[in-house]
Amino acid sequence: MFTGIVQGTAPIHSITEKANFRTQVVKLPPEMRKDLEIGASVANNGVCLTVTEINGDLVSFDLMQETLRITNLGLLKVGDHVNIERAMQMGTEIGGHLLSGHVYCTATISDIIASENNRQIWFELPSADVMKYILTKGFVAVDGISLTIGEVKGTQFCVNLIPETLQRTLMGQRKVGDIVNIEIDPQTQAIVNTVENYLKARNL
Repeated sequence: MFTGIVQGTAPIHSITEKANFRTQVVKLPPEMRKDLEIGASVANNGVCLTVTEINGDLVSFDLMQETLRITNLGLLKVGDHVNIERAMQMGTEIGGHLLSGHVYCTATISDIIASENNRQIWFELPSADVMKYILTKGFVAVDGISLTIGEVKGTQFCVNLIPETLQRTLMGQRKVGDIVNIEIDPQTQAIVNTVENYLKARNL
């Protein structure tokens, strides 16, 4: 489990491609490697990945075909950076909201509105069906960042970002057309699905 409070970014050092499979090696700074062990879970752009090898500051992760298909990790190349969050521990402050690291879909940045101390970013989701989980003032994770939804219009929604988020995460470098990972708030998803199933069962 994760909290959506990204600890920083890290560069991709190398990528090894195999049939329907990829090994991604990320160069982690010392503060992100403390007590890190093989088998630990680390979120890369909000995707829960398992550490498969540690060689100094180089940490390896294996990505299956489904991960490459559903998320933006398959689009990355050597030198690109990813948002990093270590798995939460018992007693950890939950400053964002609980995340599983299971990305639901990707979205495209459709607009960026910048002001002196704020940045509003609009995202286009792939289908209207996803929008039933996107509620004004609800939670959503974008590339692993816990964010509050600002407005919702059609198949688009926006978030408002403070300077700290822009500095600590990849959001400060994002531009229109970029693809980002979306994880829906699991509580919202459970409530919406339960209500839908209830109404369907009663032909309402």
